[in-house]
Amino acid sequence: METSIRCVVLRGGTSRGLYFLADDLPVDRLQRDRVLLQVMGTPHVLQVNGLGGGNSLTSKVAIISRSKRPGCDVDYLFAQVGIEQAIVDTRPNCGNLLSGVGPYAIEEGLVAAQDGVTRVHIYNVNAKTVVEAEIQTPGKRVTYEGSTRIDGVPGTGSPIILNFLNVQGGSTGALFPTRSRIDDIDGVQATCIDGAIPVMIVSAKALGVAGNEPAEALDANTPLMERLESLRLEAGRRMGLGDVTDSVIPKPVIASPAGPGAIQSRYFTPHRCHKAHAVTGAISVAASFAIPGTLTYGMCADHADDRQISILHPAGHIDIALDVQFDGEQVHIARAGVIRTARKIMKGTVFLHETHALDDIASLADEPSHTEGK
Repeated sequence: METSIRCVVLRGGTSRGLYFLADDLPVDRLQRDRVLLQVMGTPHVLQVNGLGGGNSLTSKVAIISRSKRPGCDVDYLFAQVGIEQAIVDTRPNCGNLLSGVGPYAIEEGLVAAQDGVTRVHIYNVNAKTVVEAEIQTPGKRVTYEGSTRIDGVPGTGSPIILNFLNVQGGSTGALFPTRSRIDDIDGVQATCIDGAIPVMIVSAKALGVAGNEPAEALDANTPLMERLESLRLEAGRRMGLGDVTDSVIPKPVIASPAGPGAIQSRYFTPHRCHKAHAVTGAISVAASFAIPGTLTYGMCADHADDRQISILHPAGHIDIALDVQFDGEQVHIARAGVIRTARKIMKGTVFLHETHALDDIASLADEPSHTEGK
């Protein structure tokens, strides 16, 4: 027997994902995750039997619903779907896929479009934070065309401004969940910070690399990847996330100096180097750069103006506008802004086959519960 579910494929920022209305998916988490695995074609290295692209940047899902929270228009739940492993992880967040939430919500009738610019207030269920998205809607219609260019994406598009509000500690409850701005993890200094997403930042020099290598070179460095994963597992434990073997957070970051107002970053997803950079990860890296006492703060001698920080990555750079407030030792990230673009690729129905073999994903019942907002 064949059934179908409404689906929109959008490129958001430097990622591509499937966007669903929450009402169209099963309420039960296990049933929902089985549907998402089948839709993506997981587990398979090419995801040839589904809509995934065989890469973590194209194996993503956004689940959208009307919000019942005061001041919010829609709720956004992000899910990272495994490729070779039957895992659906709702613990991380994705700021790139978030770029498509506003346009999707408007076009699906969840938010009324305004003439000119429509502001959509999005509650991110994963990180328990609010993001204000500014969408270009001339004539009360979403436009994807424009002259804005972002590194890591060919062509140009209409600017989408994302203002992340009060983003810190969404996953761990604290900006510095280890209660230290620098930790010694197995002889390597690291900054463990939960800005828009939990990350572990280590120095490229400490790992014997320059920090400006292309993503493919780092992926091919097996000893480096094994060392990075070992450090990540311990960082996850210290950050209160428990055993993160089957989780994509915390994300590992290799950082190196890049001059005033900038930092070189290689961001891992976590077992491959991102060919550009995640937005949420860029916010966490930028925040660490702007806060005294962190590993990245010490990589730059000039901190005269940390209101805009450039994160250099394999495809170029991403700029983060920060409003960091200090009260003695207390630090608060009031706002982090970034400009993205999005492109609507396909709208239609994706087919599910009830006879599809689910033996490979039955192990989900034994996985730790990847509950929303954890």
